[in-house]
Amino acid sequence: MLKRVLAKYSDQGIVTEASNEARELFQKNQFGVLKNNHVILSFFEAMYLLENKKLTILNAKKELTEDALLQKIRKKVTDFQTKYVVFRDLREKGYIVKTALKFGADFRVYDKGIAPGQDHSKWIVFPVHESEKLTWHGFSAKNRVAHSTKKHLLIAIVDDEEDVTYYDVNWTRP
Repeated sequence: MLKRVLAKYSDQGIVTEASNEARELFQKNQFGVLKNNHVILSFFEAMYLLENKKLTILNAKKELTEDALLQKIRKKVTDFQTKYVVFRDLREKGYIVKTALKFGADFRVYDKGIAPGQDHSKWIVFPVHESEKLTWHGFSAKNRVAHSTKKHLLIAIVDDEEDVTYYDVNWTRP
């Protein structure tokens, strides 16, 4: 069994210790990015690993609880809870989920069995809470981003019970 990986909080992400366990998180489970023998985790990945007892996060030598980490992340990431529910749901379904800010989306998702670097992601994902309004203009913009990046658009609607419904949007030609 993999022991908990030790990591440090920073405003840009969570940086792990340089250990075999940290590299294993990256190599076997595709969490984070490997840089200078450390794994740099997104806030979503860090919260997921903390919830699943795979990570211990320190902030100025003090261990962060899930609640403390959540408070810090909510100051940095808009609508974190809605986005995190989608991240967690996709990871639990066996997909590799990475951030997609450079694509103008929240996440990029790789088809099952495909790791980053082996092939391109299949979807870009936009999590939306069911109480939010998505205009046609907003929908069109998201669809254009997906089309220009040659990915499928996945709209993830999160309800108040934190259930997620996915809508896979594809371009068709009559």
